[in-house]
Amino acid sequence: MNHPTRRQVLALMGLGAATIASGGALAACSKPPSSGGAATDVTGLDAILPKYQPLSLVKPDIPGTRPMADGFLTYPANLVDAITNKPGTTGQKVTAMTPWWGPTPPGLGSNAYYAAINSELGVDVEFSVQDGNTYADKLAASLGARDVPDLLCIPSWEYPKIPRFSEAVKTLFEDLTDYLKGDAVLAYPMLANLPTEAWRHAVWGGRLVAIPWPNDGTPFPWALFYRKDLFDAQSIGVPKTMQELVTIGKQVTDQAKGVWAFNNVFDMVQMFHKVPGSEGGWRRNADGSLTHKYETPEYRTALEATAQIYKDGLVHPDLVASEGGDAKQLFRSGKILFMQDGPGAWQGMQRDESKVTPTFNMQPVPVFSASGGDPLVWRADAPVFYTFLKKGQSADRVKELLGVLNWAAAPLGTREFELLKYGKEGTHFTRAADGAPAVNDLAKTEIADQFFFIAGRSPAIIGSPETPNYVKDLLAFANGHIKYLEPNPWQGIKLEWPSAYSAVNQPTEDAITDIVRGRRPVTDLDSVVAEWKTGGDVGRDFLRQALADNGR
Repeated sequence: MNHPTRRQVLALMGLGAATIASGGALAACSKPPSSGGAATDVTGLDAILPKYQPLSLVKPDIPGTRPMADGFLTYPANLVDAITNKPGTTGQKVTAMTPWWGPTPPGLGSNAYYAAINSELGVDVEFSVQDGNTYADKLAASLGARDVPDLLCIPSWEYPKIPRFSEAVKTLFEDLTDYLKGDAVLAYPMLANLPTEAWRHAVWGGRLVAIPWPNDGTPFPWALFYRKDLFDAQSIGVPKTMQELVTIGKQVTDQAKGVWAFNNVFDMVQMFHKVPGSEGGWRRNADGSLTHKYETPEYRTALEATAQIYKDGLVHPDLVASEGGDAKQLFRSGKILFMQDGPGAWQGMQRDESKVTPTFNMQPVPVFSASGGDPLVWRADAPVFYTFLKKGQSADRVKELLGVLNWAAAPLGTREFELLKYGKEGTHFTRAADGAPAVNDLAKTEIADQFFFIAGRSPAIIGSPETPNYVKDLLAFANGHIKYLEPNPWQGIKLEWPSAYSAVNQPTEDAITDIVRGRRPVTDLDSVVAEWKTGGDVGRDFLRQALADNGR
């Protein structure tokens, strides 16, 4: 279960940090939730999982190689009304809390987007949209006070850090197993359309307790984009080796013209050197032992290579001193020519910049191996968010809330999806010549993916007239890289890390950032790793036991 980190999720979404059966059998496979962590096998739970009933509303133009989503070159011409009955039955307002990495939208009563959707739902959903950068603090306060809304979105990177979270789940949130297991989910066909693997992750304590929000259909946490239009103008090819990457970086850097090669590309350099990435950087060796990436020669080589990139002055100075620089804007303006970011950054930037610079063309560098042989690609394909329902409500109320979530999980090809994603026609968007919605400034003010964050949705890669080559280019890149995804020995095991291990991670990453950026010598890596091992060995023992407990 390779959950993406917060930083990776923001990248996957294209949001920069600057913006931004019974449980008896299962119980034997779990450690008690405590400071020692918990590891739960969620691969043998078919008896409690919802039946998968895919909706075939629109045939894809380019099928994705799973776990990659399918691609649609154009917006569907004929939309269907997927849900005929309004889910609202009690007349009781629904409260919800979600994160957002941007300006807070207007609230209920001052937001036409809410009004349009709530009219279709037959019940008012009132959102508390919180700053995603401080969402953990809000979550801690709500859980600590046992004061949670009807629908609570919890990011996948936050719950493992919450002490005794499994106990909080049992105390505060509704058990959804009997409402959704097997054929029961067919009462909510949009939820039945969610992939089985996503539901496996929504199990705590042997019971189904959340609605999973699958990632955006692209299982890659990072890509290294380059300005193909500017490369073509200089007759520069795409790098295929680490040496070529550095050579091109030096060739394109022209400080007198305010142009540098890179932003922080350390994660991609690690991938190029086949540094392990599973569960934050762990590798299971042939003899069964576990090694963390910090302890590998590949990591040291990648660190040395990245530190040299900084030392050679190939990283834009605005991005060297801190994380405060805007790499996206520098890439847009041609001030950097390579940019490590998530695949989610691609379409929006291509759309916006092609209006300013018609020749603008960003493309991902194919992942290569710095040491020869096949490349290795990290994966982040577990759900990104989970929605929990407040415990202690009547069965009718739970069904109403599931009905709301079912409506909000409507996929591409439905009128519900269009309203969810683009708002109301004539108010939030107009149609382009091909029928695709083009949103206006009101949509950008009022829509903060609120309903998407509380409901799972079936991912789809959708093209537009503004980005005519995007779907083809993305699917070609993705389908060609799926075979290189790193196998994860802990796939299907839900991990809640021991507190001693969690505590050492950020200080270690901070120290390594100092080394990479030249504020500490590379020789300090040994002492940094030695300090990390005080908690790192706890993590190693935990992961080893998780494999043993689950017969792996």
